[in-house]
Amino acid sequence: MTKRWSPTHMMRYALLLALIVYTLLPLISMLTTALAPEGSVPRGLEWPSDPQWGNFRLAWREADLLPLLLSSSLIVLAVVPVSLVLASFAGYAFAFLRIPGRRVLYVGFLAGLALPLEALITPLYYQARSLGTFESRWAIILPLIGLFMSFGVFWMTNQFKSLTPELQQAAQLDGASQWQIFRHVHLPLVRSGLSVLGILYFLWTWNQFLLALVLVSDPHHRTMAGALGTFQSQYGTNIVLLCAAALIVMIPSLLIYLVFQRQFINAILQGGLK
Repeated sequence: MTKRWSPTHMMRYALLLALIVYTLLPLISMLTTALAPEGSVPRGLEWPSDPQWGNFRLAWREADLLPLLLSSSLIVLAVVPVSLVLASFAGYAFAFLRIPGRRVLYVGFLAGLALPLEALITPLYYQARSLGTFESRWAIILPLIGLFMSFGVFWMTNQFKSLTPELQQAAQLDGASQWQIFRHVHLPLVRSGLSVLGILYFLWTWNQFLLALVLVSDPHHRTMAGALGTFQSQYGTNIVLLCAAALIVMIPSLLIYLVFQRQFINAILQGGLK
């Protein structure tokens, strides 16, 4: 038996194949269900004899997804850039600046990783009402920026700490300011890690369900994923349209990952090597 087909390699290929099937099986099941005749109750993974591609058009119209697409885009454009900037600044500060009490502050950010969103939804509800952001997109945007900071600061701090300190020392000897060192020396070197963080922020924002459902009652001001709650309450028994609408909501996330998968994988591998 060649080395390529040794028991160890066969076990690895079998595990990889099992993971692929485990990942794709729900998507295939949703697709076959979405293509079944409207109003029917599909069973199993049987491919329909007459695929109803018009179900996607019907789900788009019935769920009124165009305003939701615009609303989700506005929320993403407000959350992702601001979160990336704040996480970059904070990560650089924790990695290189001598801030009084920075260890305590850093532990405070890490503690935020242990807080589940479900435990914060009630305080966020009353806070949104007191701030006057309730029933607006700001009720989703502002909490998401705050909630993303824990992971973003942790991620960017480790990205900056992986750089050699000699780079900063050389830049300081050349007379560069702290801002110039951050902007022209360190930030370009962590661009791959920043790209991964941006992809994660996009996916988390686009797929945000709970905040949109609790803090905003107008479906047109929610994310597309949050609007599925309203659509489910109206078409909960119509499994076909529900699966079609869910697949439409998932398309942007899949496209983003397919387009940026190389950067995502490279950043993960670079982090492992460092």
